[in-house]
Amino acid sequence: MPSHLDPRRRTPIYVLGAFIAGCLLTLGVLHSDLAPMTTSHQHFVAVPVAHSGTTASTPDPSSSSDIDDASADVDSGDWPADAPTPEQVFTAQPDALRKAIAALAPRTPGKPNVYAVAFGGDGSQDVFRNEVEYVDALVSKRFASPGHTLVLENNPATLVTRPLASWTNLEGAIDALARVMDPREDILVVYLATHGGSDHSLLVDMDPIPLDQLDPEGLSAILSRHAFRWKVVVVNACYSGGFVPKLSGPGTLVMTSAREDRTSFGCGADSDITYFGRAWLVDGLSNSTDFVDAFGKAKTEIAAWEKKDALLASEPQIAVGDGIEDKLAAWRKGLKAGPAVRFEPAK
Repeated sequence: MPSHLDPRRRTPIYVLGAFIAGCLLTLGVLHSDLAPMTTSHQHFVAVPVAHSGTTASTPDPSSSSDIDDASADVDSGDWPADAPTPEQVFTAQPDALRKAIAALAPRTPGKPNVYAVAFGGDGSQDVFRNEVEYVDALVSKRFASPGHTLVLENNPATLVTRPLASWTNLEGAIDALARVMDPREDILVVYLATHGGSDHSLLVDMDPIPLDQLDPEGLSAILSRHAFRWKVVVVNACYSGGFVPKLSGPGTLVMTSAREDRTSFGCGADSDITYFGRAWLVDGLSNSTDFVDAFGKAKTEIAAWEKKDALLASEPQIAVGDGIEDKLAAWRKGLKAGPAVRFEPAK
């Protein structure tokens, strides 16, 4: 509120009095009984379920937890000493994504094509990098479609070689594929692997870079910006069944590694690949190109592993939209599938 006093009437005594009052007030605050104010910075970081998935059959549940969304601190000291700074990595993302998009191969005319986005959300564990890079190998070799995958991943080893897995980059990747693909004839595959929370949000983290988390509403909004007629969306995370209602619909196949109220397994720091990644990708699609059939076999395989290890069943979910099975069958008919792709951890 403006003062109605004439500035010329503010005498030196008046000014001195205000100064003394301010000093007294400051001393009073300094000697008060109030506790000092502290600040904290919280991240949503999942507690890993540490199962090894390196064997050809049953991953080793060396330790497990039914909680995947507890808070924990990420040590930013883990940032690689020879990497650009976090700010440099962050500001380089538009160029990194443009380079990845420029490397996409054109579609093969005359038949349905498959293009994929593989999204590894948590940069604190190699298991998700391993999985999304295996998706790239699977599409390139098994599906005979090299250059048809955009890999977005958060990992200290790929800060200068891959675009980050972020909300913005996922939007940009989907935008780019809409231009390269024939949205009415080709099939978009979106594969997301990370930790999941009981609120059905997905962990997106490359600490200390601030990244937005991804939820069913956000992913649905990103996909709905383009008229992709045929989609396969796979969410490999705890509680991922919560994505099914938002993503399912005509022309869409949705698969998740767990029920909406259950955890999935194999996502720990000691794991090379998750239970679902081992069962559906390696044991499934690497030997069969039928997505739905591979899911059925994976669900049975995972249930056997969980029963053997006395784990609460994750119960992977599937929703098959009208027409998508026929479209996938048409794609398989025109596919000269390559040999099975051996899984190896990324290097």
